[in-house]
Amino acid sequence: MNNFFSPAEICENTIKGCNNKAKLPIGKMIILGIFAGVFIGFGAYGFTIILAGAGTGFEATFAKLVGAGVFPVGLMLVVLCGAELFTGNNLMTLSVFKKEITLGAMLRNWGVVWVANLIGSVLLAWLLSQSGLYGEAMTAKAIGIAEAKVAIPLFSVIIRAIFCNMLVVLAVWMQSGAKDIVSKIFAIWFPIMLFVLSGFEHSVANMFFIPMGIFCGANITWGQAFINNILPVTIGNIIGGALIVPIAYYYTYAKKSLN
Repeated sequence: MNNFFSPAEICENTIKGCNNKAKLPIGKMIILGIFAGVFIGFGAYGFTIILAGAGTGFEATFAKLVGAGVFPVGLMLVVLCGAELFTGNNLMTLSVFKKEITLGAMLRNWGVVWVANLIGSVLLAWLLSQSGLYGEAMTAKAIGIAEAKVAIPLFSVIIRAIFCNMLVVLAVWMQSGAKDIVSKIFAIWFPIMLFVLSGFEHSVANMFFIPMGIFCGANITWGQAFINNILPVTIGNIIGGALIVPIAYYYTYAKKSLN
């Protein structure tokens, strides 16, 4: 007996899971959305710790690889412990294409979860900024990450966001094919590690990174945080995670053939 599901079975299971997400009461969406923001923030915090201790050249590259290997803990917590993450929930378009949930139900989930993710991420960033854990190196790295993110040109940041959420939803897709927790962890780990190592842009992670930089003294306004990065990254994440991957897999695995 296989210890994993086929792609067609994964598609069916994913649609069922998305249907359940659409039915969640608002209160549960908010709580689980805040948790997801905190969980992704934990991964981002671990990533920052590793980069802050690195020098330049090969040492910096190796630190980025190690940091990218730590960051996936965030999505592991979201999937395995249970939370609502906006970028992962972009797969809900599969259920809309299948006409099993309405567009309004999907947008309701996305809106509530996006705001709740933001609350959780910013709250964690503020608490960590008050914790005494951010020494000189950590503070400098947090400021550098935030300022670099808001300086990315608009077209470039959207491209990076598209590729990012293609990998995120594929990680969610792959873990749905696993029948044991170890396989789920590995299915999540490698795609997320790849997107971090590649420098792609994740809207919820940036809800932690940029506020953290602001709290540490970065020369960034809240308007710049949203207009230069978080909002365009959200758009790019939707293109990659709610359109490109779901359209391809809906057509391949879920759409009824006319032949």
